Amino acid sequence: MSAEVAIRSAVIAALKADSGLMDRLNGLFDGMPARASAPYGVVGECLGSDWGAKDVEGRELRLSISLHDMAETAGRLGELLARIDPVIRLAQASGWRIVTASLLRSRIARTGARGEGGWLALADYRIRVVREAIGT
Repeated sequence: MSAEVAIRSAVIAALKADSGLMDRLNGLFDGMPARASAPYGVVGECLGSDWGAKDVEGRELRLSISLHDMAETAGRLGELLARIDPVIRLAQASGWRIVTASLLRSRIARTGARGEGGWLALADYRIRVVREAIGT
């Protein structure tokens, strides 16, 4: 299985296993859902590039996670965003070992005009992985 698919699945499973996060969301989706009731989370695009060495197959992944809310303030999104970082660092994928998981940037922004929309929080991660040896 590719690193992109394996790590993405592992991150989704780890986030869904965090009851403190899921108790506050109406859902966590693999890609933007056709319909969802806020607050909800989305594991977005996953970009991969080579990060290997002579005898090591490695990938560097860029993974985006977004949170959507219709509250008056961004307070709830800030709390939810803080829960994501430690969960991602504990994710485990079959066939790949996470070497590092680093938050590259995060942002919280108002959506819609004149306060008629909600809030969007976005976190972009760099996750470096290596393929585990067969039989490990």
